[in-house]
Amino acid sequence: MEHLAKNPLPIMKAYLQSARIAPKKANLIAKMVRGMPVPDAMEALRKTHKKGARMVELLLRSAIANASHNDKQDPQTMVIASIVVNQGTAYRRGMPMARGRQRPFRKFLSHVSLELGFPGDEKKAPKGPKGPTKTLKDASQKPKSPVKTAAKSTSPSRVTNP
Repeated sequence: MEHLAKNPLPIMKAYLQSARIAPKKANLIAKMVRGMPVPDAMEALRKTHKKGARMVELLLRSAIANASHNDKQDPQTMVIASIVVNQGTAYRRGMPMARGRQRPFRKFLSHVSLELGFPGDEKKAPKGPKGPTKTLKDASQKPKSPVKTAAKSTSPSRVTNP
């Protein structure tokens, strides 16, 4: 194992799987703290009165503990490099209705992954589309020529002779 070069500034990761919060609601909190330094993010999450803020705060504490214990890094100098919220499975529930029917609805679960990095680290370039890029060289995708409008011809009943 000694032959493997260790990254001097590793990225610390923490995961939260199947959290009982809708991904839309968790993503609001994720957008709020994405890219923030760790102390500022902890303070912002502490002051936010939402269930998602409590979950992300616990996840951030876990990532901080991973950084300080596993790699002996100072978490106060780190920033939130990325935080991603994905949709998990959904609980299928229902509400009783008239005539013995049932109104189905789903309760969504979320998977949240958080990565801590350092401010000077270069982020990887976002991946582009996997396939070839679309160009307008195909015959079916040529821009349409402007529509020619015919001059209005007057009907014979409206023509007046001087």
